[in-house]
Amino acid sequence: MSFFKTKLLLKERGIIPNKKMGQHFMIDSSLFPKLSEYASLNKTDVVLDAGAGFGFLTKFLAQICGKVVAVEKDSKIVEALKDQLKSINNVAIVKGDLLKVVLPRFNKVVSIPPYYLSSRLISWLFMHKIDCAVLIMQKAFAERLSARVNTEAYGWLTVITQYYAKIALLDEIISETFYPKPEVDSVIVQISPWASPPFKVTDPKLFRLIVKHLFSNRNKKLANAIHPFLKKKFNFSKLNTEQFLSIFPFHEKRVRQLSAENFGELINGLTK
Repeated sequence: MSFFKTKLLLKERGIIPNKKMGQHFMIDSSLFPKLSEYASLNKTDVVLDAGAGFGFLTKFLAQICGKVVAVEKDSKIVEALKDQLKSINNVAIVKGDLLKVVLPRFNKVVSIPPYYLSSRLISWLFMHKIDCAVLIMQKAFAERLSARVNTEAYGWLTVITQYYAKIALLDEIISETFYPKPEVDSVIVQISPWASPPFKVTDPKLFRLIVKHLFSNRNKKLANAIHPFLKKKFNFSKLNTEQFLSIFPFHEKRVRQLSAENFGELINGLTK
């Protein structure tokens, strides 16, 4: 795989990369063994390649694991993908939106997904039982997954991620590794779901809802940020909210100052 091979395929298929769709194609296959190593791939694995593009990574993965599920949304690219992989019998190509299509079972994810999909992809992955995911993602986005409390990068995605998985930011990837060259650098992210969550949450669905709501007002004090949600969801009066929060030692803090465990405590208090 090379810059010239990618440009040739784009020209032959009449494809103009759509930056809004995150169409930046990896042109350095020397990274593929690292992705495989970080995911500990073997012949028993069924691997999801989300946003397979022209299938260079897909083809590499097919040599190592039992089966690859390659998902691609762009119709022209799907046709090229089929041609590229027509001699390989352990790849299932799925055309469509990753978050909407029905997929075969998979236990690992190794891919270079389009940047615009990152937030929804992470949330989607947590709803599936997987052994691990190794992704190349925008560096600034990846830093949000493991950000410290009360930092600019700390947000709802950080909190939810900490509940579901252990995150490791590994090798940094320069923008010249892609064509067209993106305006940002990237990083390899290893996502390892916990065998059991590091803190208790009695209602994970409510946990996700309330965390997202609260971080829409990240600089407000907890009482002011949470009351509209409690009023709508539980018909709480202002007094009810004050009484409920008074049992927590962190009730005077601002949303951005709360740890992931603090959010778990709030949910457990609401559902006991």
